[in-house]
Amino acid sequence: MTTVRCVARSAPRPPAWASARLFASLAAAAGLAAPSWAAGPRSAPPSPACHLEPFASGTVEAVVDGRTFALADGREVRLDGIEIQPGLAGSSPAGGESPKADVAAAALAALVAGKEVVLTHAKAATDRHGRVLADAVLAPQSGPASVTKTLVEQGVVRVAGRSAGAGACLPELRSAERAARSARLGLWGDPRYFPRTAEDVGTLSAEHGRFTLVEGMVVSVRESGGTIYVNFGQRWSEDFTVTILKRNERLFTAAGLEPRKLAGRRVMVRGWLEERGGPWIEAAGPDQIEVVAEK
Repeated sequence: MTTVRCVARSAPRPPAWASARLFASLAAAAGLAAPSWAAGPRSAPPSPACHLEPFASGTVEAVVDGRTFALADGREVRLDGIEIQPGLAGSSPAGGESPKADVAAAALAALVAGKEVVLTHAKAATDRHGRVLADAVLAPQSGPASVTKTLVEQGVVRVAGRSAGAGACLPELRSAERAARSARLGLWGDPRYFPRTAEDVGTLSAEHGRFTLVEGMVVSVRESGGTIYVNFGQRWSEDFTVTILKRNERLFTAAGLEPRKLAGRRVMVRGWLEERGGPWIEAAGPDQIEVVAEK
């Protein structure tokens, strides 16, 4: 992975009483706006309002990549709920060409480098590298409420299929992604990152091992053993398929996405594309599937 490390040394840290006052003021502003239900999956009931709780604060000393930064106290934070595309070339949101730079890292550095941030989450979580999974909030006078959402709005990152610490905000992030995609902002101006067509098996196969968005009509839904197969073609062993473990079916049903009722509907699926006969994505939760057109 291409790594851009943008180090911004901070000024001497303020006394404890000043940090406490800053944390209190930022925490009051840390509640994020509720998602737009009309922009969510058409058949799904409204999700819980997007509200993340503040739990820590610190000064950003370095930006590691487009979703990761290091605090002055040594902690590393990974913005939860987004995927980055290493080595994306193009123009930064602030203008100016950066043909060799990771645009997402540059955008993140422009937002947070050298600044005090409050970390927020729905629940405590870390990734397998020990990085804290969270969103970051800047002081109202110095930047946006949600750093994660701002990166999505700029079109420099994509919304992940799953989120460990900020899952309640994925509907809002997907709405922001749709707006950026419609406006062809950031990576959405590059056809390489457009959602793939489920019927184009050859193109999908070239995406093997990558995070991919796939859109298409569900032809049938079948169950075998402990797996539900959401088929996008008649040739089940060759065409694009989404698999759902039977034990996870209740999660989809609770979200208004009963797997058996997906047949005949046009959906968008996001996840890591693998090969199992044909191209395949495993959907572990309902946030990976959006209904874009009814029967």
